[in-house]
Amino acid sequence: MSYTIQLFSIETKEKEQAAGDNSFFDLEENLVPLTEDQITRLKERLLRYKYELVREDEAGLHFNHPDEDFGSALLTGKGLYFRANLSENSIFEVGMTASEFTDTGEFAKYDPQNEGWEEF
Repeated sequence: MSYTIQLFSIETKEKEQAAGDNSFFDLEENLVPLTEDQITRLKERLLRYKYELVREDEAGLHFNHPDEDFGSALLTGKGLYFRANLSENSIFEVGMTASEFTDTGEFAKYDPQNEGWEEF
């Protein structure tokens, strides 16, 4: 088991809130694609946070962190998916990292285990 925290474009957040549909995330086509520039900047930021690119496949770019409290990440064309271990420390660190990635205003943090969208 793990704890997931997701980062989507602000447009995906707006679209999901307007839809008012509990199954919104069940259909990948509902997610607004990230731009190539956004993907590049997210990848660079993950690397600055010491995440290591371990592989690339049809799902996206897979990252691990040498400190297991920071979990792992999957960067796709539609979002950034962090996976934390089930320890309080890991959930905290991954949650804080995901929140920091929203500082440009173009991304929104979604925590399906905890009330959904993070509000500031």
